[in-house]
Amino acid sequence: MDNLFISHTPKKSQIIFWLALSLTWAAIYGILGLQQAFASEYVVQDDARHHVFWMRRFLDPELLSNDLIADYFQSIAPWGYTLFYKFFATIGIDPILLSKVLPIILGMISTIYGFGICFQLLPVPLAGFIGTLLLNQNLWFKDDLSSGTPRAFLYPIFLAFLYYLLKRSFIPALIVLALLGVFYPQYLLICIGLLFLQLCSWDNGRLRFSSQRQDYLFYGAGIGLALFMILPYVLNSSEFGPVVTAAEARAMPEFWPGGRTKFFTDHFSDYWFCGGRTGMFPREWCQLGFPPPQIFLGVLLPIVLQFPSRFPLAKQVSHKIKLLGQLLFVSFGFFFLAHALLFKLYLPSRYTEHGWRIVMAIAAGIALTVVLDGIFSTRPKPSPSRSRPWQKQGVAIGFTVLISAFIILYPTLEDEFPDVAYKVGKVPRLYDFFAQQPKDSLIASVSGETNFLPTFSQRSVLVSKEYAIPLLVGYYQQIRQRVVDLLMAQYSTDEADVQAFIQKYGVDFWLLDRSAFTPNYLASNSWLQQYQPVATEALTTLQQGKIPVVETLMERCTVFQTEEVVVLEAECILEKRHGR
Repeated sequence: MDNLFISHTPKKSQIIFWLALSLTWAAIYGILGLQQAFASEYVVQDDARHHVFWMRRFLDPELLSNDLIADYFQSIAPWGYTLFYKFFATIGIDPILLSKVLPIILGMISTIYGFGICFQLLPVPLAGFIGTLLLNQNLWFKDDLSSGTPRAFLYPIFLAFLYYLLKRSFIPALIVLALLGVFYPQYLLICIGLLFLQLCSWDNGRLRFSSQRQDYLFYGAGIGLALFMILPYVLNSSEFGPVVTAAEARAMPEFWPGGRTKFFTDHFSDYWFCGGRTGMFPREWCQLGFPPPQIFLGVLLPIVLQFPSRFPLAKQVSHKIKLLGQLLFVSFGFFFLAHALLFKLYLPSRYTEHGWRIVMAIAAGIALTVVLDGIFSTRPKPSPSRSRPWQKQGVAIGFTVLISAFIILYPTLEDEFPDVAYKVGKVPRLYDFFAQQPKDSLIASVSGETNFLPTFSQRSVLVSKEYAIPLLVGYYQQIRQRVVDLLMAQYSTDEADVQAFIQKYGVDFWLLDRSAFTPNYLASNSWLQQYQPVATEALTTLQQGKIPVVETLMERCTVFQTEEVVVLEAECILEKRHGR
């Protein structure tokens, strides 16, 4: 029985209408993100500073040459992701610009496949609209899409995989599986688990395997392809490895609260449920002031499916709906395995957070559609009053409008939506200055501005908090040594120490914050306090009133300055040694 909003036998025009409406909302959220991306000239997405900045090499091979940091991030980039950006760079499109435009496109693709998944599970277009609306809200409450990094590609590709898996479309499923392997290979493990579960069923308390030969050909081929795609990552050892062990990480302040890569904590709930790297739930769900509607609506689905007589549309929900539960089951399996093999499978939260966002949005869309249909389909008992049926319909329509308004307007209740994590550079003159220096310039500094220089100036920095990621030992040992040497030199009272540091690393410029030689600058910097005992020794030097050599050279060797920072020329410091 059809009603005002829900058609049990939708026409093609109705499907197109609801899909177009879904894409409209995806575009609206994407445009809101674009407004922030292009709010000023010096804007960059937080994680794009890691995974995109080095791709400027594709535009000019002389940029960031012999750069440890750029080499590291290039080495960990999936090759399909790298080739994608390289292709556009060859036709003159700046990688940073591309990373800002991509999110709206990836969001639209995710919406199309999300709508298709909903329609496969319940052939009612309204379910697809609600499901994709909630899905887009999930995606824009987090900065995955907006980052333009490998995980931004996960959603459109993985949703495409789920869609073709539901349709049992063999060739397209293998194609998107291969795409996932070259853009976000970690998630192939989830696909392997899902494909294996398609061969199993639970019947009368016993685990049974499929007796259909074509199932083994289809799912077996997918498992084989996924394993083949993973194999290079298993066999190839990184030049910046090995991966830090759990025991090593627990002994490092970098992995504890206040550290660069907070992972461990003494709070049980934070660690297992809401931790950004360790928790099983999306962190933004824990941080929001009010639980997202897809949480309680998604939980409603298995309940309403138990009452088909009360909710007739529940009968049309496909048995393939079990795929949502299987996705969560597999996600939890790899979540706990990643905790057991800490850092071998990267970060545990990556295995559950994406699945939660997808499953709960789709489940919520289907559940709400079934409930609304149940409300509209309720036949009033015979009554002498002819107005009662219209009263029923009025209540149903009012309820629908209220729920719809809440779902649509919910994001406005939060301070940051969309949460795109764009960072704005605050010292444009500094970026322009360094951009005019030789392309092989190396800048030494512990200033927070070093987080922006590789992106905005395309010049190499010796160290930076943003790039001091301690997951691969070979890389981080070099970064740590650089920070220690820099701190020793910057706060040394011995001129020879300063000059030896410059010559060791080939430093061209020394960037200093105006407050760099005040005790509070070091004492309040949790990142620098990780590097002991040198940080404490430097702080003691300042507290005792001793004047570091670099501070005495600020007036003589300054080549650029603003109210916030000062830039010294390294050659000037070396010339002092020779009496020039």
